[in-house]
Amino acid sequence: MYSTELPVGDEDVKTMDGIVEQGYARLIEIIQGLHAEKQELADAVRKQDAAILARMAQETAPVIREIGLDMLERGKRELSGELYDTQYYPKKMIILGKTDPMPYRPDDPEKSVETQVCVLAEDGVFYELMYSTVEIVVDSYLYRLEPQEALDIYGYEIVFMLYRAMREYARVEQELVDALGRTLEFIAAS
Repeated sequence: MYSTELPVGDEDVKTMDGIVEQGYARLIEIIQGLHAEKQELADAVRKQDAAILARMAQETAPVIREIGLDMLERGKRELSGELYDTQYYPKKMIILGKTDPMPYRPDDPEKSVETQVCVLAEDGVFYELMYSTVEIVVDSYLYRLEPQEALDIYGYEIVFMLYRAMREYARVEQELVDALGRTLEFIAAS
């Protein structure tokens, strides 16, 4: 049978208990300080979130020309669902977020909104893109958003999606550079 008694006296135990309690109290104090500092820094970031988003957009704009999509401006839909006579916006865009659609479009209250998304165009500007279908015609309304408006409507998801798009683009570019390097090594080894 094993003994659970420690080979120390009562005074030693009291001293160790005191040290543990002091250490734990200090640990709690540090955690509380970090929570306060984290809150202060988070508040400072929130006060500047639109400026941060605007800067991200400007720095991302040149890349959108390469990775962006041609977004449909208008087209006609066949019974099968296929589009024809399509027109696209001249600027490429990336989609950053989606929200519940407004009941009608600001440019035409007769048109209901089926899809409403936040996009960033290659000019570094945020837009809200709203799609409607009337009979066989699918058309859209493009509305410029200020960064703060985009955050108010779509939340921080658009910051995350912008970051994620750039990270994915960097990963693909790195893979391409690595593949080109391996190709040159292969050619040199011949």
